[in-house]
Amino acid sequence: MQLNLQRPIVFFDLETTGLIVGKDKIVEICLLKVFPDGREEVSTFIINPGIPIPTVVSEIHGIYDKDVADKSHFAELADTINAILEDSDLAGFNSNKFDIPFLAEEFHQCGKDLNMLNRKLVDIQNIFHKMEPRNLVAAYKFYCGKDLSGAHEAENDTRATYEILKAQIERYQDTVYEDKSGKTSIPIANDIHKLSLFSSDSRNVDMVGRIVFNEKDEEVFAFGKHNGKTVEQVLLEDRNYLDWIMRSDFHYSTKEVVKKINERLSLKNHFAKKV
Repeated sequence: MQLNLQRPIVFFDLETTGLIVGKDKIVEICLLKVFPDGREEVSTFIINPGIPIPTVVSEIHGIYDKDVADKSHFAELADTINAILEDSDLAGFNSNKFDIPFLAEEFHQCGKDLNMLNRKLVDIQNIFHKMEPRNLVAAYKFYCGKDLSGAHEAENDTRATYEILKAQIERYQDTVYEDKSGKTSIPIANDIHKLSLFSSDSRNVDMVGRIVFNEKDEEVFAFGKHNGKTVEQVLLEDRNYLDWIMRSDFHYSTKEVVKKINERLSLKNHFAKKV
């Protein structure tokens, strides 16, 4: 099928050093420009971000510091990229929340603007989520083949959730799963421990994900000005941050984690002085 286009549309995707707009940088951009007559042009740029690419991120997208060492910085490619985009609408997967803000920030940081006036934006992820709802009613229909009557009544929702899990185990127990790093496993089994590990979105230290474990199993902040720094490092360098967390409206589990890490750090310092 050919898209019915009044003007070109550019499908694009970014690979970056991380997820934080304003801090992280683009390392690769692919632009697929589709014209009203069906013609396609693909342009892919590997970009030197000017900052180190974390190893854990490189293992996901396959681009390492050595791969970008001799590549152009974004500022050197900005006019070329803008020329591809300037007469086009934009499309991507989660592009409205991630790729477009990220790209606009890169243009801004080199003194240029990504002109969004009169552009149409198509986010394929939003279409997917709206047309294929990811709620309990949809899951019950998909996995169990039943309509959920009395949805939002606690007992009905609870029993439906139980039935869905059993159906998921039956459906996926021999299914191979490949994670972002390319590692494969068969994670779904009739085993609560395995199910718990697989269904966790992150390695939270507290209950709300304000503090998480990094790849070295260190507790790091996952928010704010110290995002990505270890809690121990922040407690050593910015004692006011501890006081602010304890005074502010943070979840009690976040405060408890910070308090325990602070006690652990004090204990380390105590023994270090005695040695």
